Amino acid sequence: MNGIVLERERAQAADREEFRRAVLDGLSRRPRAIPAKFLYDARGSALFDEICDLPEYYLTRTETGILRARADDIAALSGPACGLVEFGAGSSVKSRLLLDAMDLAFYAPIDISREHLDASVARLRHDYRALPIVGICADYMALNALPDLPPASRRIGFFPGSSIGNLKPEEAVAFFRKAHALLGRDGALVLGVDLKKDSARLHAAYNDSAGVTAAFTLNLLRRMNRELQATFDLKAFAHEAFYNPDEGRIEIYFRSLCDQLVVVAGKTFSFLEGERVHTEYSYKYEETGLADLAGRGGFRVAHLWSDPERLFAVAYLTGR
Repeated sequence: MNGIVLERERAQAADREEFRRAVLDGLSRRPRAIPAKFLYDARGSALFDEICDLPEYYLTRTETGILRARADDIAALSGPACGLVEFGAGSSVKSRLLLDAMDLAFYAPIDISREHLDASVARLRHDYRALPIVGICADYMALNALPDLPPASRRIGFFPGSSIGNLKPEEAVAFFRKAHALLGRDGALVLGVDLKKDSARLHAAYNDSAGVTAAFTLNLLRRMNRELQATFDLKAFAHEAFYNPDEGRIEIYFRSLCDQLVVVAGKTFSFLEGERVHTEYSYKYEETGLADLAGRGGFRVAHLWSDPERLFAVAYLTGR
């Protein structure tokens, strides 16, 4: 037991050091940016769960509706005794639709937030007692191999929530290549993707009236204050999100409301009024663009399902 505790403490220390290096590097460059994955500490992950239930945030309920309607189709395409590997699992809420429908040899959720992952795995093991569940705490973009997993007929990846949109196109291709390698030649990938649509609807989804998305963005400052002894005044910064039609993406920042100095991990940074720090992109796709990216990453779109309004799509990708 002491060895397990020691290993966890070492992993947590390594996570903090990675966070420190990324923040100092991101704030030292121009334009300033901090990788989106650091938004997801335990509180950030919980806030994102709240975002998914917001009336303006159509993505989750639309994708859930598609998955509910197509879970049996996905199970039939995947075949018996397969393993399900989820990239960026969060609370694994949508995963349960596949867990209930598929004939699974194991489920392996991957998530960067150790605390959130442990809580989710505990709930799943209680609810799916006969199913081997292997939680993997990792950044899936940095994962080069999966741990030993129970034998399965094939591996099926699951990447819901339009998380592919958080990656720049070249990063999305890199993810597809990595997923293809991890899942194997016979593997497949179930992918959620947000489709291009009216910019007003997109704006509302990332600027909700309850301010939960703003709290999610500014929680990154709170995390820096807690873990890096930073001196951010959360009232002196604001969440900013808008749709960039030229790039086909939502862009998210935190913006300084005044000229100010902030100390982070012992280093002082100056912010001008109006200066922004980028935290996240959310690319929106058309079917042809998705097919091109998947193809460059070793996949082809075998099936694509959408909702009646064509707001969102779930794709079933197989090796080329």
